[in-house]
Amino acid sequence: METKHVYQTGIVGNCAFLAHVHKNTNIAWLCWPRFDSSFIFGSLLDEEKGGEFSILPPSDFSSDQYYMENTNVLCTEVSCDSGKYRITDFAPRFHQFERFYKPLMLIRKIEPLEGTPRIKVKCNPTYEYGKVALSASRGSNHIDYAGAEDTLRLTSNIPLTYIIDEKYFVLNETKYLVLTYGQPLEAPLVSTAENFLRETVAYWRVWIKHSSIAGFYQPYVIRSALTLKIHQYEDTGAIIAASTTSLPEYDGSGRNWDYRYCWLRDTYYVISSLNHIGHFEEMERYFNYVADISVSEDFRYQPLYRVDGVNKLYEEILDHLSGYRGNQPVRIGNQAYEHIQNDIYGQVMISLMPLYTDHRFVFKERKDSVRWIEAVLSKIERTIDEKDAGIWEFRNFANTHCYSNLFQWAGCCAAEKMARTIGNVQLEQKAIELKEKAAAHIESCYDPERKVYTNATGSSHLDASTLQLIMMNYLDPSSQRAKDHLSALEAELKTEGGLFYRYLHADDFGKPKTTFLICAFWYVEALACVGRVDEAVQAFENLLPYANHLGLFSEDVDEENGSQWGNFPQAYSHVGLMNAAYRIAMKLDRPIFL
Repeated sequence: METKHVYQTGIVGNCAFLAHVHKNTNIAWLCWPRFDSSFIFGSLLDEEKGGEFSILPPSDFSSDQYYMENTNVLCTEVSCDSGKYRITDFAPRFHQFERFYKPLMLIRKIEPLEGTPRIKVKCNPTYEYGKVALSASRGSNHIDYAGAEDTLRLTSNIPLTYIIDEKYFVLNETKYLVLTYGQPLEAPLVSTAENFLRETVAYWRVWIKHSSIAGFYQPYVIRSALTLKIHQYEDTGAIIAASTTSLPEYDGSGRNWDYRYCWLRDTYYVISSLNHIGHFEEMERYFNYVADISVSEDFRYQPLYRVDGVNKLYEEILDHLSGYRGNQPVRIGNQAYEHIQNDIYGQVMISLMPLYTDHRFVFKERKDSVRWIEAVLSKIERTIDEKDAGIWEFRNFANTHCYSNLFQWAGCCAAEKMARTIGNVQLEQKAIELKEKAAAHIESCYDPERKVYTNATGSSHLDASTLQLIMMNYLDPSSQRAKDHLSALEAELKTEGGLFYRYLHADDFGKPKTTFLICAFWYVEALACVGRVDEAVQAFENLLPYANHLGLFSEDVDEENGSQWGNFPQAYSHVGLMNAAYRIAMKLDRPIFL
């Protein structure tokens, strides 16, 4: 059996950028100025061309990495022959001047803990995905790096000679490294860094205190919520699927995709999971993002968009990068923007339904309600009979997918409620008619002999996405049909260890070799829905060890050895955990801590 592969990074972020900090102290991934920009540091995809920002001793070392409790502030403690030191990495985020302060600024605080450790700071940023090495020039207390779209500046109280010449020095007092993009730090270094750290820790802890999280595996739900929060690009409201590109679905698979974009489907799940814990501001920001897209897109939505709403995501292969652990190709952009995926209209509708049906929102003040609901409903009407690429984005064939029609059905249910709320009878009737049409398509996927819904009309293949028939209440969870459907899916797609395949039939790239983690969490939810709660708890607990050392989950897991694969951390997987925990807590009647 191959050695288990686990991602060795944690993430920090502030809703403007995300950085991956490796256990070896290196900033292994950081894209500036946006989530989908070129990396500044990208050793995750090429250790030679990806640049480096590390703080290391001259000898062998061991490290321990952990988050400050209930924050997105990450600590890495390094032990070596000469002593021990701690690096505290964070992206400043806090409330200031009636808005959130979230600069393109990475702060690294280095503290001696034991002995007299000797360290060396390497800071070699790059640009254009490793094609351009930035040139360093010394200032009075900073180093400027030129060659990117804007200037990077490293401000520090470490002697600049030691950084530029990459010399070892004794760490006998706390040092600070502040890396900025564009706007430099022009304030006292030590007091500003300490104040930003204090304010950032306070911000995250208050955010968690204001979450309504049930008493079922709270630490995992808290970590997942904190992870999802920093995947929103707050400037526009877009939420990305993951901060990385081209981390393969399994070793040598060629299934290496760029996930640094906003999938309307993924965002529906993220919004739902944050709503469950009482956070709605993300939904309101996302509403503005979708409203802009809705106005600009006459006929149909794309499955995904850039964080600025631009609809062209041309896929390109970067041949000069070796790829993660040698896995090529490295892709930027995503050809899936060209796909027809008809579930997304329903998901947009459901994502924003609380703005119209939850009386904590003043929905009568929301402009153009009728026009907006009617526009999305008309998109459902135009696409309801189409074949599409489905949730798994098949590139070379189309079907009438059960999952797509399920969410068109659910979107119509949402539109019906919204129309009733705003008192529009005509719109309500249109939603009902379309809902019935979607249901007919779903029923065309039912196999009465096997007592299961297949993945598409006329197909015999099973697909884990149809677990959603139970969670979305298309099938009454207490009905025999729901129980039979679940039993058929688990018999074919569940592994001995409780993991779940998306499907087992061949797609454009052959048969998939790794399980998809969110499918396993969907399975947990479905178990809870049909009343198999003890099994749901056991299945949930079985999935927790598939996280890395910080409680972060990948997209894919190898059934054979539990290895993590796919882009990381994966928003989808953390959504799955949160929703499964919420569903179980409701069934167990665990208290919600407000």
